[in-house]
Amino acid sequence: MKICFIGTGYVGLVSGVCFSDLGNNVICVDKDKDKLSRLKNGDIPIFEPGLSELVKKNLSAGRLSFSDDLISSINKSDIIFIAVGTPTAKDGVSADLSQVFSVVQLISKKIKSHKVIVTKSTVPIGTGDKIEKILNKNKKKGLFTIVSNPEFLREGEAIKDFKYPDRVVIGANDNKVIKIFNELYRPIVNKGAAFVPCSRRAAELIKYASNAFLATKISFINEIANLCEKVNVNVDDVALGIGLDKRIGSRFLRAGPAYGGSCFPKDTKALAKVGKNLNSPLSIVNSVINFNEKRKTYIEKNIYKILQNKIKNKIICFLGVTFKANTDDLRDSSAINLISKFIKKGAKINYYEPSGTKEILDKHKNVNYFDDIYLATKKVDLIIIHTEWDEFKNLNFSKIMNNNKKVIIYDLRNLYDSKYFNNKNSITYYSIGRPVNA
Repeated sequence: MKICFIGTGYVGLVSGVCFSDLGNNVICVDKDKDKLSRLKNGDIPIFEPGLSELVKKNLSAGRLSFSDDLISSINKSDIIFIAVGTPTAKDGVSADLSQVFSVVQLISKKIKSHKVIVTKSTVPIGTGDKIEKILNKNKKKGLFTIVSNPEFLREGEAIKDFKYPDRVVIGANDNKVIKIFNELYRPIVNKGAAFVPCSRRAAELIKYASNAFLATKISFINEIANLCEKVNVNVDDVALGIGLDKRIGSRFLRAGPAYGGSCFPKDTKALAKVGKNLNSPLSIVNSVINFNEKRKTYIEKNIYKILQNKIKNKIICFLGVTFKANTDDLRDSSAINLISKFIKKGAKINYYEPSGTKEILDKHKNVNYFDDIYLATKKVDLIIIHTEWDEFKNLNFSKIMNNNKKVIIYDLRNLYDSKYFNNKNSITYYSIGRPVNA
């Protein structure tokens, strides 16, 4: 099929490239010419394992191309995916749909033949209806069909999630278009993915509700972890015990810092705002949002306690600063929040990050990036394991001890069994929801 993706951000780029790898002809459109120039050379502007190889493969095969000519790309394609950003608006809660509607206005003025227009961006319930009104207003009735096809891609696992998803959700108010998407996704559905046709509004809500539920699971186990610390119980035992119940499941039941990233923070807030606007308040979602904010403060206070409330001139090393492993995404990362507060109180920060140095941190004079873990951890007062990168799961503690008279570790991801440190007198190990060194 002939496909156009508008927007080469995380969702648009990964989805467009993967569709081309399934044998479709795909044009990825963006207005950033420098970015497009990089992409045409197979240089990927995001950190996503395996994506660069797929781009080069499909560019070479002639199935994938990049363009800044929106109108030409639209008219060459049958299916138009809108995959532009929908960040949090200035009010701090709503989704900013200005980029979506800007694209729709352009499409409405230029399409000459029937197009299937798909929202791949995460959008609030009813956005498809608004898009339809814009197109109808510009006298393009009959030249378009509006579909919602939400994405469920995890950063760091996006290619796998695209090719082997749990489900493919197609929201359309026209049953005829369902057949088109059945054919488009046939290679994926044949591998076992569920094909879920539904109304357009239902598809829009499925995306928000999915992210809100996952955020709820994270907040739930973090709240249980707080209780575990009070009653001398290991939260890992609790998570295992409840996660083996098939009605609950073990995924996302891992205690740690506040959730972050490009989806959960903004999508929970946007969903809560929709509920409020429709006089159907979502009390559980609102509680999750509030708890996640408190989680940041809770972790911060624990760090102060570990350092006996003496933060000035202390050297704190962060192992990982991205919100999760296998991504370079800093959006709503707890590390950025903590580092900002610590340097204001006079602390000095070292950090090691597998995805490379970060401009937002390096502009501070008391923040130093190291490209070697053991240089970053040398002569520090506290080591914070913030992100669950694989290379942090097998640290050489003997080497760390040789570089420090006393080692204090705060493991925010519970990467180690705390019993391991019982016989290491020079290491004090703190983790989440577990007894200290026990």
